[in-house]
Amino acid sequence: MNLFGIIPVRLIDLFEILLVAVVFYRLYITMRGTLAVSLFVGLLGLLFIQFLVEVTDMKVLQFMFSALNDIYVLAAIIVFQPEIRRVLIFLGQTPLLRRLFAPVGKEEVVTEIVAATSTLSQQKLGALIAFKRTDGLRSYEETGESLRAVITRNLLVSIFHTSSPLHDGAVIISDNLIEAARCILPVSRSKRLGGQFGTRHRAAVGLTEETDAFVVVVSEETGKISVAEQGVMISGLTTEELKSQLSEALSARMSSGGLGQTEK
Repeated sequence: MNLFGIIPVRLIDLFEILLVAVVFYRLYITMRGTLAVSLFVGLLGLLFIQFLVEVTDMKVLQFMFSALNDIYVLAAIIVFQPEIRRVLIFLGQTPLLRRLFAPVGKEEVVTEIVAATSTLSQQKLGALIAFKRTDGLRSYEETGESLRAVITRNLLVSIFHTSSPLHDGAVIISDNLIEAARCILPVSRSKRLGGQFGTRHRAAVGLTEETDAFVVVVSEETGKISVAEQGVMISGLTTEELKSQLSEALSARMSSGGLGQTEK
């Protein structure tokens, strides 16, 4: 198609313009409030001066700028190293890329979680593990310690061991990674929960009352395994039952059926 009937424009050109705009916007957001903004403005000013030198055909200045052209890229990398690092980290944390390069799949996650839960249950180590689905859990992740670690049974057991500074609180798992530990979750005030359920179990139910998260709980008093979803808790699960519940919960980003309305 033609822009204003004069300039030919392809769809790929429009996409390129949009992509460049998004990149520059992200750069601005990343650099805003830092010294890099002043440096970037200075670099643009230098490029504008070089443009004027080329247009006016100033021979001496053209020679000087031609010598600088070879070091522009290297200088930009050195000067903007912290900002470039932030942009690369942002790109690496986008959901699409994390799904493409996820270190483990759903089956491996379920296997590691069930194995860790079994060990925690046998040793009567209290645990609270929340799985993000459709609703975001960022506000809860920010209350704890950021990890962004690969899910392994040994790491989970280590986190919830009483000697660990991270054991008191919840672990939040998103996109097959342990996003954060020692997170604070909202405590449910539901009267349906009996007196045998403590703060850990009420926190599990509380999170599922406010989000569509799926939560696994291990009691430190009894070692019993429980799961919570949609404000309902099922207690006293075997490892096989946990595996089935967890596989089903992680298979669908949004569960329509839930766990039913019973507690056992």
